[in-house]
Amino acid sequence: MTNETLIPYLGVVTDIRIDTPDVKTFRVLTPDGVKPFDHMPGQCAMLSIPGVGEAMFSITSSPTNKDYMEFSIKKCGCLTDWLHMMDVGQQITIRGPYGKPFPVETELKGKDLLFIAGGIGLAPLRSVINYVRDNRANYGSVQIVYGARSKDDLVDYNEIINEWMTDDGVEVNLTIDREQEGWDGHVGFIPNFVKELNPDLKKTVLMCGPPVMIKFTLQGLMELGFEKTQVYTTMELKMKCGVGKCGRCNIGDKYVCKDGPVFRFDELDELPDEY
Repeated sequence: MTNETLIPYLGVVTDIRIDTPDVKTFRVLTPDGVKPFDHMPGQCAMLSIPGVGEAMFSITSSPTNKDYMEFSIKKCGCLTDWLHMMDVGQQITIRGPYGKPFPVETELKGKDLLFIAGGIGLAPLRSVINYVRDNRANYGSVQIVYGARSKDDLVDYNEIINEWMTDDGVEVNLTIDREQEGWDGHVGFIPNFVKELNPDLKKTVLMCGPPVMIKFTLQGLMELGFEKTQVYTTMELKMKCGVGKCGRCNIGDKYVCKDGPVFRFDELDELPDEY
């Protein structure tokens, strides 16, 4: 971390996309029209509305996108309520990047990848998925399993249908929790769906979603024969200051904001069961 990551940039919201009834994607640039800073997949940034508050969010756009930075944000509290009331052209502050990214240039290179996401859990994985798509020759096959409560709750649905599903070597499997009029895809919870799909045990897994989904999906993966050394997740939910000072994300001898948010599951086994 350098001193620059502690100094907020002035950012301008140049586009707002409504993804679901409670999720919007915000496109952010500096006032002079450039991307605020570079990052790697899985890293986060601190967004702030002065006088309201600040919070850590996953950067959902890929590092390969040099034109702008995006954040998919679920409305779930004071700051996010204010963000959801913003209009294009309004200003925020932004600082970062923070955290340890997914190891896209080391351990994941050359591997067949399985992405598993639930609800807004797709947001941090979108950055990795698009990074892999833009560097396709460096990776093996890509399988994406994504689910939400309903079709209306699927984040980035148009991108999934129009871009991800049309890529060679990319398999996309969607599911919703309960039957819905107009939905002819799979119906069922993600842990069971993953077991039904019976993915190849050679795949490396990147997973993000609600804690209960992660718990039962990991259990199902273990039953299929996967090892915890094959599975990565991200835990930015606990982060507050981003620099290891406030202690909110401390767990055992780790600070999620500095030692994570990306962890392999065998690394989590070494920590107290606090999450």
